[in-house]
Amino acid sequence: MLYYAVKVIVSALVIVAVSEIAKRSTGFAAFVASLPLTSLLAFVWLRLEGTEAEKIGELSGQIFWLIIPSLLLFPLLPFLIRYGLGFWTALAASVAGTAGAYLLMLPLLRRMGVNL
Repeated sequence: MLYYAVKVIVSALVIVAVSEIAKRSTGFAAFVASLPLTSLLAFVWLRLEGTEAEKIGELSGQIFWLIIPSLLLFPLLPFLIRYGLGFWTALAASVAGTAGAYLLMLPLLRRMGVNL
């Protein structure tokens, strides 16, 4: 149980750190947030739990393919805000657009032989 508490605390600290850094420097916060910290933490936690390196490598490859549609969120959100949508509406539309990109990407990946 202590192990899971440590996992939650460390993972939460990363998120809190990015939001606190953003209050002082959005550029540095963007840099920290752009690091694949979630993936790195997942790889470390999996390895510490005894997961084979090959399985972690497979996860890494699958993450790569799913990053592509997720990138739509980042230009779409500021574009929608710049064109007058409120934050929450722009965020919801950006998330919906990103979800749509995932739905379009999955069949394309299957045709390319990438199994998720």
